[in-house]
Formats: sequence, C-alpha cells, structure tokens
Amino acid sequence: MTKVKFLGMISAVIFLSAFTISSTVSWKIADDFSIKFSSKDPTGAFTKLTGDIQFDENDLSAAKFDVKIDVASINTGNGMKNKHAVSKKWFDADQYPTINFTSEKFTKTDSGYEVTGTLEMHGVQKEFTMPFTFNNNVFESSFLVNRMDFNIGTMKGMSKKVPAEIQLDIAVPVTK
Repeated sequence: MTKVKFLGMISAVIFLSAFTISSTVSWKIADDFSIKFSSKDPTGAFTKLTGDIQFDENDLSAAKFDVKIDVASINTGNGMKNKHAVSKKWFDADQYPTINFTSEKFTKTDSGYEVTGTLEMHGVQKEFTMPFTFNNNVFESSFLVNRMDFNIGTMKGMSKKVPAEIQLDIAVPVTK
C-alpha cells in the first residue's frame, strides 16, 4: 500500500509540474513608443519597432529583449534628410533594413537595470550595454551610440557635419 501511495504522489508531482508557469512576463510593444535620436544635427525618430520582450523585475534570469527597428522608418522632419539617411552613404536601408538588439544579460543597478547584448547596425555587430528603467509598464533608456563604430556615415568630412556620438532616448510602453 505504501508503494502505491508513493507512486501516486510521484505521479501527482510530475503531473502538476507540467503546469508550472514561468515567472517571466511576455510584453507586447504598444503603438505609442518613442525612439528619438539627437545631436547637433540631425535630430529625429524611428517610427517602426517590433520585437519580443520578456521581463520580470523579480526574476531577471529569464528576461529577454529581441527587438528590431525599421531603418526606413527614420523621420528627421525633412524629406531630403530622410532620403539621404537611408541611402548607401549612411544606413543603407536596402542592404541593412533593420537595427537589431538581442539581449544576453540583465543586471539590477541602483538606478534601474542594465542590459548587455548584441547591437547590430549596418551589418556590424557589437556587444553593447545600455541602462534602462521600468516603471508603470514603460521601458525607458537614454544612451550614446558612436555611429563610426558601425561604419555609418564614414565619408570624408562627415565628422565635421554630424557628430560621431548620437544621443538615443527611448520610451517603450508595453502591455501584457
């Protein structure tokens, strides 16, 4: 009889463990996100963002960001600058249509979090760490990216016109 009870308990544990729910929360990117870039000149935004976001503040071990920005969605407020930005001399949107970020590690900090992963732009992949906060279902981050690290706008004389470091300010509201 004891053997039957023991087997029954093991069966119950196995059965119930099949229904264990992961503590990581999957988030859907809301339409009112904001990806702004600025320097002395130009300034603007990207208007198309897609991706997979899994994040639970209490369990960073299973967190994941896998996001893509559509390069052709750049908007500087000037049609000619937009056309120039997606050309072969800058982002080359035909050859490299997206900017990709895939996370590898999350860390809790005094002011929020840091995520380290692979940032890919213009066919160049670099390990990249960015700070972020998560409050009221909104991920926010501000950081600098050196466009020269990704071979963007490397033509002679461009550094005099466009600074190498570009400020990015990101706000991504999410829903479950």
